[in-house]
Amino acid sequence: MENKNKNILVSVAWPYANGRIHIGHLAGCYLPADIFARLNRMIGNNVLMVSGSDAHGTPVVISALKEGKTPEELFQYYDNDINKTWSNLKINFDLFTSTRTQNHEEVVQNIFLDLLEKDLIYSKDMILPYCEDCKRFLADRYVEGTCPNKDCNSKDARGDQCDDCGKTLDPKDLIDMICKICSKSDVIDFKNSEHYFLKLSYFENELKNWLNSKNNFKPNVQKTSLGFMSEGLMDRPITRDIDWGIKVPIDGWEDKRIYVWFEAVIGYLSASIEYFSDKKNKDQWKEFWKMDSESYYFMGKDNIIFHSVILPAILLGKGDLNLPYNIPANEYLNLEGKQLSTSRNWALWANELSDIYETDSIRYSLASNLPENSDTNFSLDELIRSNNQELVAAYGNLVNRVVNMSIKNFDSIIPSISEIDDDGKEILAFCKETMSNVKTEILQTRIRSGLREIMKLCGKVNKYIDQKEPWKLVKTDKDKASEVIWVCLSAINCLKILFYPYIPDSSVKLHSILGFEHKSEFEWEWNENDLPPGQSLSFSGPLFKKIED
Repeated sequence: MENKNKNILVSVAWPYANGRIHIGHLAGCYLPADIFARLNRMIGNNVLMVSGSDAHGTPVVISALKEGKTPEELFQYYDNDINKTWSNLKINFDLFTSTRTQNHEEVVQNIFLDLLEKDLIYSKDMILPYCEDCKRFLADRYVEGTCPNKDCNSKDARGDQCDDCGKTLDPKDLIDMICKICSKSDVIDFKNSEHYFLKLSYFENELKNWLNSKNNFKPNVQKTSLGFMSEGLMDRPITRDIDWGIKVPIDGWEDKRIYVWFEAVIGYLSASIEYFSDKKNKDQWKEFWKMDSESYYFMGKDNIIFHSVILPAILLGKGDLNLPYNIPANEYLNLEGKQLSTSRNWALWANELSDIYETDSIRYSLASNLPENSDTNFSLDELIRSNNQELVAAYGNLVNRVVNMSIKNFDSIIPSISEIDDDGKEILAFCKETMSNVKTEILQTRIRSGLREIMKLCGKVNKYIDQKEPWKLVKTDKDKASEVIWVCLSAINCLKILFYPYIPDSSVKLHSILGFEHKSEFEWEWNENDLPPGQSLSFSGPLFKKIED
């Protein structure tokens, strides 16, 4: 029998607080993580779902310069907007914090000092671009130029990476490099600057053995990670010449900061500690980090290395902390055939979308298009089609027909029955089978496949009611009609539970329609006899609205 009290840590990528959340972010990690966490809560697991706004790093500073704000002002603005997205789209974090908290700073600095004491962090000089016009060293994202990869030649490559081809870069490799602060190209020189490095090379063999053992990783995650390590792990600098971020806790380093890629991945740990800081048992975070638990890291494919190589190295260095159990990284969701891009303003922004369309419509359309194994495409036409043809016509119409027939022909109550024929028994058996299948799919982070299983049941019940024609039976054999209606209502009660992780609003509404008292959370349990005959039905309008093109 399955243990119903597992500790499940759901760690979700920290969005940079320099822009809004778009549909690519939602499909890449936030919606799958929410669906996964909801299912785990429903089956009785102890779930802790954490993330936060990534306030630091050069992207925030550059955006602040462009918008004429201080980095703090920019962070506050977008942090509010990001939190509004979670509220609008029903993304339920146990804690969504930020890298600006004192708790986060203390946790990061403590780990830094611990690794330094163990000689897993060391300092040395490195050659960095320096802008003579701005009188400052330029961190990776302060420089931009043409990608040196001959098969790419993108004009928008950054000092650390080219987003178009995915190649990791060094600033000195960029062609026609410019300073993103002053937009000049003839003022950049290269000078020495002392920085701290994480001794990644020390962990190479241990990480390689660990990655080779992770048979539950998606093939793309394991392949990308091992491919990154194929030429050997290089030590990486973890400080930058910047005045925005976590301070380096060493005298003489006041003008430098701990770099965002090192401190942000520690955020999952600091957020877990913060969540329990005001609870009765402040050390309960250890149940998710030191004891028998499973930690899942949801993100897009561009973040794989930070969570499959760098974070595990930091955790190994700290010692006595669990490595990731799974990293269900998704591919990219494209918009009308083109890659989503905040900088190029090619996106559908989550909050603008939720001002126009129902939350469940957005969640359903994205869930049915999740880029779990390959890039997928999204469009407003697809959102409208899936809402009208699947939510309204297939699921919503089924509920409307069955409930309205019950109200019209059975005094607005759940009818009583004496027996069920083989066709009805087949529907009820398929409900149980679907409950099991969907649970398995979601727990294996195959979220889109789980939704397809639910829609199969929806189609099967629709076919059953069309074949039985209870609207005719009520005139000739009311007992048989009540049997068909009861089977359909029982199946709908099952669909309510199945759909809850994906489209929670409609499940809450359907729960009330079926005559139950209000509740906001459901358990992953269904029995064909959960609907008591004689319980009053209360139709409060269709579950979904048709979207006019």
